[in-house]
Amino acid sequence: MRSLGATLLIASATAALSAASAQAQDASRPASASDPSVNAPGNVSPDAPVNSTAPQPESTQDIIVTAQKREQTLLQVPQSVSVVSGAALETQQATTFQDYLKLVPGLQLTQSQEGNSRIILRGINAGGVGSAVAVYVDDTPFGSSSGLINGGVLAGDFDTFDLARIEVLRGPQGTLYGANSLGGLLKFVTNTPDPSKVEARVRGSVEDTDGGQVGYAGNAMINLPIISDKVAIRASGYYRRTGGFVDSIGLPYSFTVAAPTAANPKATAIASRTSRIANDIDPVNSYGGRASLLIRPSDALSVRLSAILQNIDVNAPDSIEVDPFTLKELYGRPVQSQFVPQFTNTAYRLYNGTGDLNLGFATLTSVTSYATLRQNIRTDETGFLNTVLMGALGTPDFALRQTTRQTKFTQEVRLSTPTNKYFEGLIGGYYTHETGNLDQAYQAYNPGTLTQVTGLPLLAMVSVPSVYNEYAGFANGTVHFGPMFDLTLGGRYSHNNQRADQINNGILAGAAAGPVAFPETRSSDNVFTYSVAPKINVNNHASIYGRVAKGYRPGGPNVLPAGADATTPRTFAPDTVTSYEAGFKGETLDRKFSIDVAAFHIDWNRIQLLAVVNNFGINANGGKAVSDGVEFTATVRPAQGLNFTANGAYTNARLKENTSFIVGGFAGDQLPYSPKVSIGLDGSYEFVLTGETKAYFGASLRSLSRQTGTYDFGFYSTYGHQRQIPAYEVVDLRAGVHLGRFEVEAYAKNLTNALGLTSLSTTFPTPSTLPNGALAAGVIRPRTAGVAITAGF
Repeated sequence: MRSLGATLLIASATAALSAASAQAQDASRPASASDPSVNAPGNVSPDAPVNSTAPQPESTQDIIVTAQKREQTLLQVPQSVSVVSGAALETQQATTFQDYLKLVPGLQLTQSQEGNSRIILRGINAGGVGSAVAVYVDDTPFGSSSGLINGGVLAGDFDTFDLARIEVLRGPQGTLYGANSLGGLLKFVTNTPDPSKVEARVRGSVEDTDGGQVGYAGNAMINLPIISDKVAIRASGYYRRTGGFVDSIGLPYSFTVAAPTAANPKATAIASRTSRIANDIDPVNSYGGRASLLIRPSDALSVRLSAILQNIDVNAPDSIEVDPFTLKELYGRPVQSQFVPQFTNTAYRLYNGTGDLNLGFATLTSVTSYATLRQNIRTDETGFLNTVLMGALGTPDFALRQTTRQTKFTQEVRLSTPTNKYFEGLIGGYYTHETGNLDQAYQAYNPGTLTQVTGLPLLAMVSVPSVYNEYAGFANGTVHFGPMFDLTLGGRYSHNNQRADQINNGILAGAAAGPVAFPETRSSDNVFTYSVAPKINVNNHASIYGRVAKGYRPGGPNVLPAGADATTPRTFAPDTVTSYEAGFKGETLDRKFSIDVAAFHIDWNRIQLLAVVNNFGINANGGKAVSDGVEFTATVRPAQGLNFTANGAYTNARLKENTSFIVGGFAGDQLPYSPKVSIGLDGSYEFVLTGETKAYFGASLRSLSRQTGTYDFGFYSTYGHQRQIPAYEVVDLRAGVHLGRFEVEAYAKNLTNALGLTSLSTTFPTPSTLPNGALAAGVIRPRTAGVAITAGF
């Protein structure tokens, strides 16, 4: 996946070089460790006491969620929500997005490396640069609302140790969560400090990846009361090294360095280059921590101050070279041809202050947050630029250097009435101020080294600073028309204004004579979103609901090609979705069986896409798409300690209109990386060995039908259809023993060593620039086996 910056430079290069060769392109663990997922209406509460050594009644507690910005049971929420508890995350060894996809129906991911992930819900994905799924940590929004800072692939892959739960809200959430929630919302809910007791946990693990390196991790958490029942602090930290498994094996690559001319139409010259030889080039070092201070001076007032710091340092993407037609692995092992060593270093910093004041008739909540994101990237572009330049600047190794910087301040104030049998309401206001800067530069290196070539003109430098401001007012209320019928209504009015500048410099950015500054571009949007959700309470254990909701993603200023004329759009518009959903949630009286099922239809209008004007990549709006489907989660507990869970989704997400040719999508095409069928199965059994010693074992299966890969106009034009990523299945195993305050766990992920593709490059508009015409494909990790030891105090 290339970022917006890479896309701009590449498109710019193509444009300029077509004109002249001298010109440039432009948690604490609750109760039962065997509980696989807290999805269904009657599972264990994710807020069960932490570090409990006594078994908790696994079918007598409700799940509490904050999907509607107030605490409710899952059964009360009239929309499709999945919850994965902290216990499930830990038992499943789920430390990244890839690990818990199997626990949430309809949740998909496009990824070539940790920290750069595009989350997809209900198929709402066409590859634009803006995010279509909002990400929150407690009440703090993460990521960019703008379309200029690569928010679509910077989703926030937060560490999951000591989380209370993850909530996944499917369908648009525009009324309560605002921008970038077209497809839904993923919310990390952290554990609150406990002023009543001292707690501590430590955890260590080691694992080995088939054909790769050994990885290891360490985690620690402590909860300390400072003033009994009044003040407490909770802090956790982690370090994780994920072993690499992709090799660079010294493959030769040839490219033309002299083009035919009218005087000599047969003129040609071929240069060759051999990639580096190195094993396991893609390890990841991830580290960071969370700290939270709770101050509760009285029953009416509480203040929580939180901070999250996390770094993800990736040595190279988890992408391998595959056959462009069969998409099978080449060379009999995971191979990536590396000419220039690549890296991506990403740093998240989130700070939040939340205060709740009970006024009696209502609770006043203030949420203030400040967040920063920094990312530095070096991407190998040797094959691409040597192919495009054709030796005009010699034949060095090339790399794209990119720096992304973002700061985001938000303030939300809301007033919510207490729960009663007639009405619950919420009204609030929201403000955000976001600044960003995207800098890109091409660099040339002496072959096989990291020494920059001297004597060349400046290749390309592009800088795009931007500012985003948003103001919003929202309200949400539920009216209870007796014990059997509820009606929930929500609305939000949002106004945003944006501005962006652009400076190009260098021969590959259309600025051979020096920096070219474009006039400031401004845009503004006014959007109203709404939701209507009636619910019939069949009894205390079952409900039927419907929901109609609208979501949106902001438009914004455009990046512009050199010499842009009046026909080049200076801005792009918001895209919107309207979702229609109906669902059922129910459980038996003894809670041994529960089910949550929903059917939906989504209309998606003015889809945001990357398009081309004068051979330069810009943001643009396309036509329409639709998504129809059904999702379900069912849990069966036939005996004490025995749990079976099944979840699945049928998603038929497709274009209704053709996209521009540079995007390469045609009416009827499935939306990228949205399999029609996905199934997750999980079974576990926990039993007493002797006294307080317990054991458990479990297994899970995730199955995906074939998917449409990234659209490719050239492939479609030749074969009449898009590339299809083959179906695959992933099997995981786990087992553990509880020894009082200690626990020993063993696990195996991807037991059958399935080759699952998670992203795919294309051959349009530029032919493959990898050896032997290969494509680059992101892949899931090969078979990995490990052991973890946890101690609680």
